[in-house]
Amino acid sequence: MTLIQERLQAVQNNIQQAMTIRDRTTHGKPSMANQSGDVILLAVSKAQPAEKLREAFAAGQTQFGENYLQEALNKQIELSDLPIEWHFIGPIQSNKTQPIAQHFSWVHGVDRLKIAQRLNDARPAELPPLQICLQVNTSGEASKSGVAPDEVASLAAAINEMPRLQLRGLMTIPEPTEDENLQRQRFQQMRALLENLNKNGIGNKNGAALDTLSMGMSNDYALAVQEGATIVRVGSAIFGARPPKISE
Repeated sequence: MTLIQERLQAVQNNIQQAMTIRDRTTHGKPSMANQSGDVILLAVSKAQPAEKLREAFAAGQTQFGENYLQEALNKQIELSDLPIEWHFIGPIQSNKTQPIAQHFSWVHGVDRLKIAQRLNDARPAELPPLQICLQVNTSGEASKSGVAPDEVASLAAAINEMPRLQLRGLMTIPEPTEDENLQRQRFQQMRALLENLNKNGIGNKNGAALDTLSMGMSNDYALAVQEGATIVRVGSAIFGARPPKISE
């Protein structure tokens, strides 16, 4: 077993343990934000070479998240023989909406109506709608991307009207903290926001409830799962420390 295989297995084991804790505290009943009870592991592979992604894919990992557009596009070419599901994570500049709309299945990080509209307009008609998670600024940091919690509903409703986008839920990258209670509160806030959207009738275009909470990274994914995460974005716990960023 390779080191990446071992790390993937360890992360999956931790997710399963966290799900057991979650189910015990909820008496086995998933919240509205996690009706299926499943948790998807998204391997965050930014700045990692393509051969490491290939190794992770061989170990069963099929969903990868990238933050740097040109780097991701290069990897997509190099790994085009693999049926990878590509997710774009983080803030999006206006001039990058077209390639993101054309080359990714998911976007975690929409926080402006302008960006959503550009993604919608650029999404090719022959592809399924682009799966969207709104990024929420749960920490209140001025420097942090994300829509304010009290603006989530209006942005979600607007995206629901866009035919080439499929709103799936919410994501967050909270400010790092050693305070476990504060971490839990932020994740609980996200779950409450998603459940309120569903209660207010803001669902996806198929008539189903919004089902995605993308939250939790290498240092806090177990807590996030306990509080209802459906996607955890894990990088260094799988691939090790990131090498220097590849130039865009």
